[in-house]
Amino acid sequence: MEHKIKLGIIGTGNIFKAAHLKPLLEHPEVEIAAVCDVNKERVEEYAGHYKIPYAYTNYQDLLKHEEIDAIDICTPNLFHSEIAIAGLKAGKHVFVEKPDAVNPEEAQKMADAAKESGKILMAMRNNRFTAASRYLKLFIDGGGMGEIYTGRCGWIRRRGIPGKGGWFTTKELSGGGPLIDLGVHMIDLAVWLMGNPKPIAVTGATYTKFANNDMSDSIDSDFGEKKEDGMFDVEDLATGFIRFDNGATLQIEFSWASNIEEGTNYVELRGTKAGSRIQNGQLKIFTETMGELTDLVPVLKQNEAPHGEHLKHFIDVVKGRTAPILTPEQGVDMIKILSALYQSAESGKEVRM
Repeated sequence: MEHKIKLGIIGTGNIFKAAHLKPLLEHPEVEIAAVCDVNKERVEEYAGHYKIPYAYTNYQDLLKHEEIDAIDICTPNLFHSEIAIAGLKAGKHVFVEKPDAVNPEEAQKMADAAKESGKILMAMRNNRFTAASRYLKLFIDGGGMGEIYTGRCGWIRRRGIPGKGGWFTTKELSGGGPLIDLGVHMIDLAVWLMGNPKPIAVTGATYTKFANNDMSDSIDSDFGEKKEDGMFDVEDLATGFIRFDNGATLQIEFSWASNIEEGTNYVELRGTKAGSRIQNGQLKIFTETMGELTDLVPVLKQNEAPHGEHLKHFIDVVKGRTAPILTPEQGVDMIKILSALYQSAESGKEVRM
């Protein structure tokens, strides 16, 4: 029988429960061999219910197991790089939830550790795995959009501050608000579709206007663990502008709360042959055919579990069946963009990269 990937889970909070657990349990080549969380009661419950052999409250203990091939990190953002680097040095392949790290220095240390260890390092980019994204990437790579020279992307909520007062809204643990939480998704998708040009300069602005507002109309508000007397020292809205080395540009907007008609997420690109928009998972392409302006709406089989598809891709890469869709260097570039946007927001000036 072919060797199963023995996986160690580090962090068993909401993102693991909602998006990682099911596809990992169902994967025929994966065995969850160990689970770790600082919440002793929760980790023991997981171990007992799913018959996982080992349960820990300290990730260092999990990493000592030589039989564990890879780890999946689903902790608060601050600990992503620390655990990833330790895992790579322990000879494990590493999958980590987004964002890769809370600053570029830590992201670079992760990339360096991956190179030195020869192990796979991959951060969650589930939006690359939706049906719309995959179709559009093939369309672009086939020359269907021509030169992509500008675009805009965003993820804006009317109300939806996750775990208010918890680690999401505590800068020391999260690294920031919706820019680092939601921005990493849509900026990455836009840059990937554009062919991964290198960012050279950014301008950003951030706002915190809803820290004292308790009204909620979104299930996203319940995603994190709330604390009534907790911290809220991050932004609830960010806007900005990114310039790339090939002359292309990208406008951005991300919010957990703002007074808009309704929430939405989107990536809109403009090319010399066609334009495109993925909005809430639906793709439209805008072009010309037979001398007329034409809107194309591909009929796609919707992928309901892009997180799971990315985890499957990680296993395929570990098994040597395919090349990684995401490199550690792209992860470093992403964190550099986010960090520069925060720097620009603080200084009120453009930041060169």
